[in-house]
Formats: sequence, structure tokens, C-alpha cells
Amino acid sequence: MSSSIPTIEFGVPGDKITVPRIGLGVAGMVGSYGSYDENDSIGVLNHSIDIGCDFWDTADSYGFGKGEEIVGKVSQSRSEHVFIGTKFGFVFTPPGPDFDGDYSKIVHGICGTPEYVHSQAEKSLKNLGVDRIDLYYQHRIDPNVPIEVTVGAMAELVKEGKVRYLGLSECSADDLRRAYKVHPIAAVQVEYSPWCTDPETNGLLEACRELDVTLVAYAPLGRGFLTGNIRDAKNLEKDDWRRTNPRFQPENIENNIKLVDGIEAIAKKRGVTTSQLTLAWLLAQEKNLMVIPGTRRIKYLDENVAAGHIVLTDDENKEIRELVDKADIKGERY
Repeated sequence: MSSSIPTIEFGVPGDKITVPRIGLGVAGMVGSYGSYDENDSIGVLNHSIDIGCDFWDTADSYGFGKGEEIVGKVSQSRSEHVFIGTKFGFVFTPPGPDFDGDYSKIVHGICGTPEYVHSQAEKSLKNLGVDRIDLYYQHRIDPNVPIEVTVGAMAELVKEGKVRYLGLSECSADDLRRAYKVHPIAAVQVEYSPWCTDPETNGLLEACRELDVTLVAYAPLGRGFLTGNIRDAKNLEKDDWRRTNPRFQPENIENNIKLVDGIEAIAKKRGVTTSQLTLAWLLAQEKNLMVIPGTRRIKYLDENVAAGHIVLTDDENKEIRELVDKADIKGERY
């Protein structure tokens, strides 16, 4: 896997590879943020390969299978290898034509039983059109199934040659340590950005360092909010789930935009976009960390990837940290 994008070493003891520090999240390409054009999504994915952004993140729940299918369709059409991570865990019913973006109506729970692990892996292998999944995450931890049991089933997939690396998403530090005792974990995916620094304070980042696990930051641009382009959720499409997200509500968004305005002011002085400065800052916080911003437009993909070459000064890093520390973000993440 070669790329002009800055890279990190990724994997588990005895099986390490090099991956770009900036990957591509697929969720928004298949309907999470309203309507989408499949041809546009295919164009972004192909361009992503062209520029070396060949670490893709999807899940069986993204587009209710469509997220895996479109990734598989594009990756199988190219000679270059694309590293694909996918996830299982959410039990859902595909929505009807009148879906309004409220996922609480169609997601029925989380399942981490061995039977579910194996059945969903088979579906993902078929959707992706591959014989082996590069990185397989538990999307959310099932509170009713010990993580040792779930990861034990995931480890069986590795032994069977159906999965290369294991990952956890939105886990606790304790979850990670318990899971790692069963089988080495290559990645932990968690929300991490200037408006969500929980991994720094809940022990998860420390546990990742301790075990040499890569932290994969999803929503590094705050689901688009930290780009500075969203100032009123009413302008989002009716089936865009962000319309129901607490942080995008009118009573919270006016306060939350203060953080964006502060970052934007620094970005203007530097001559970069707010998105680029945000990503560059996040990458500067931890060595064994990568980001997976999503987009449906090639120009924003190029913009995001270019952030990998921005080196912040100590003063810029400190100034952004001060903004983050004093930001009083309103609203829950979900």
C-alpha cells in the first residue's frame, strides 16, 4: 500500500503493514446524510484510490448493506489493493421510502453472540466480494454478551482465514484490555475531534498506547459541523439524521458554532481551510492515530487529504487546544 499521504504502521504483533493516516469514511456516501447519487460515490471512491487514500471504512449497517456493496464494487474493479474495514453489531430493519432519518425507529438493538458474529461476517464477505475482510470491528459492545465471548468468535474468523485484523468501535478502556487478552486488537474506532475529546479523559487513549492499538478517529470533522459549512440544521435534507442530533438543535448550535469560529480564524491566518486545520490538529495529538473523514465530493476529499501535509506550529497547536478546552459543547453526541 503506497501513498503520498503520511503513513503509520498498523496491525498486530507479527503482522504489520503501512497505511495512510487519512482514510475515507463511507457512511455518508450511502444515505446517512440524506439522498445520494451512487455514481458520485463511485467517483469519489475511484479518485480516493488514485490519490492513495486507500483505507476505507464501512459497516453492514451503512445503507443497510449498500455501504459494503458499493465499496466492494469499486475495489474489485481496480487492480490496486484497497484496505477495507467493516463492522457488525447493529440489528436493524431496512427503512421504507418514507424514512425520516430517525434511526431509533429501525435499529432494534446490538448483538454480539457468536452466531451473529459468524452470520454477519458471511454477509459482509458476500457484500464486499472478498474472501477475507481486512479489518472487522464490533460496531458497538453488546451489554448482554461478555466481550470475551464476542471477540472469541471474531478470533475464530481470523483462524478460518476470513478476517485479517480485529477491531472494536466505541468501546471502553476496560473492554479493550479484556478483548486484547482473548486476541490482539489492531484498531479502536471512536469519535474524536475538537468537539469530542472523550478518549483523552476516559482512559481509552491511554489503553491504546499501552497495547499499541491504532486509534481510528471517526467523525473527525464533527459530522460536517467543524467544516464551518453548517450553521442551521434546517438546511439539511429531511432524511439527514443530523436533523435529530442533539448538537445540531437550534438551542445548542448557536453555542457550539463558537468553537468552529475560533478554529476558522486560525485557519484563515494560516491560509488553509477550517477542515484542514481541524484534521491537522487532530493528527498532531497522537502518533498512532488516523482519521477517516467522509465526503461525497472529490474536491473535499482532496482538501481533507492535503491536511496530512500541514504541520502546525507549537503556538497554533496550543491556541487550538485552548479553544477546545474552553469550549462548552452543548448536546449529547447521539
